[in-house]
Amino acid sequence: MHNHDKMIDIEEALKRILKDFVPLESENKPILSAQGQILSKDILGQFNVPSFDNSAMDGFAVVSDDTIGSTTQKPSTLKVIGSVSAGEISRQTVKKGTAIRIMTGAAIPKGANAVVPFEETDEVDRKIILEKEITQISIRSETKPGTHVRLSGQDIQKGEKVLSAGTALQAADIGVLASLGYEKIDVIKRPKISILSTGKELIEPGGSISEGKIYDSNSYSVAAAAINAGALPTMLGIAGDDRSEIIQKLEMGLDSDMIITSAGVSVGDYDIVKDVLSDKGKMEFWSVKIRPSKPLAYGNLLRDDGKNIPLIGLPGNPVSALIGFELFGRPAIHKMLGKGETSRPIISAILQEPIYNYDGRKVFSRAVISKKEGVYYAKLTGHQGSNLLTSMSKANGLVICPSHIPVQASGESVDVQMTDWPEEVF
Repeated sequence: MHNHDKMIDIEEALKRILKDFVPLESENKPILSAQGQILSKDILGQFNVPSFDNSAMDGFAVVSDDTIGSTTQKPSTLKVIGSVSAGEISRQTVKKGTAIRIMTGAAIPKGANAVVPFEETDEVDRKIILEKEITQISIRSETKPGTHVRLSGQDIQKGEKVLSAGTALQAADIGVLASLGYEKIDVIKRPKISILSTGKELIEPGGSISEGKIYDSNSYSVAAAAINAGALPTMLGIAGDDRSEIIQKLEMGLDSDMIITSAGVSVGDYDIVKDVLSDKGKMEFWSVKIRPSKPLAYGNLLRDDGKNIPLIGLPGNPVSALIGFELFGRPAIHKMLGKGETSRPIISAILQEPIYNYDGRKVFSRAVISKKEGVYYAKLTGHQGSNLLTSMSKANGLVICPSHIPVQASGESVDVQMTDWPEEVF
């Protein structure tokens, strides 16, 4: 299906692409390596956390009635019948007139209903005088039932839903899973993305450069952006403009969840890629009404087993490739990850220099966003040619200029799609 001449807007392009993506199946993996992934089922408390009443302080476990009326001048004295530290269970029962020395986190002994901290007793004085285990303790303040006792189930109750399916696991969630004894967890898989660059002028970084050749940066910037979006990229390398080479390399990517190509710059290269893709599956070619990243190929490659592998063909210009990935590849990855069709945060900022929109496309201009006295400002990162990758590396946001506005003047408020939230912007 060749509709290369058809110009569609970005919303339409994104809708057509995303309709082919669904969340991937789940995998069971160690909790630490599941960080950032989406829980595929609800997690219920298997038991109470904490699983026993325990002490919030170092002190003495007592029956609170024994402390009624106690003051520094008139303390009540109890018999110390033992001690218990964290990880231990006391076999003794605290009865009226007795106390057990207890450390923070230790289980509250039977019979006790409160803890008196060391500071509210004469423990220090007794220790200095006796220099051996104390058998009595004087309590210098009144204590109510439940004082300094952490109750079982205060954090998590058995059977309670602790984490919902669809949660993106953060550090604290990993801690919660560990506190419930989970070593592994079911999460939605990370998508495998195969990345191919095409063009006879390209050389791998590390190779020796000759006249007329350039190093392939697209594979690397797109792979890095894919990792950042939560995917696992594989580099298929470079295919020249040789038809059989392109087919061979693409076939290496047929076991992935999505293939991303970036085209050679010349029209000839583009046509070869286009023909190959049309032969091997159902391909759509559009011009998207945006700048940069206007030419976009999208479709599905057909595997022998009948499975479709979605393919996004990005333009060859380095900035266009990255912005094309940002606008189309990243949302597709997020959908496969089970994150829904999440997009980057969009903020309002004051433009510090004009943007000229000379052909009625939606423009994404690279900018550095800074914050002064609570207001965001957007400064363009210099010359915006789509071959200038440094304009992208300096940027932390894309200023969006709507297609119907010929000039965004300096001082106007604009929408900015944030590609990064560095600390200095917060």
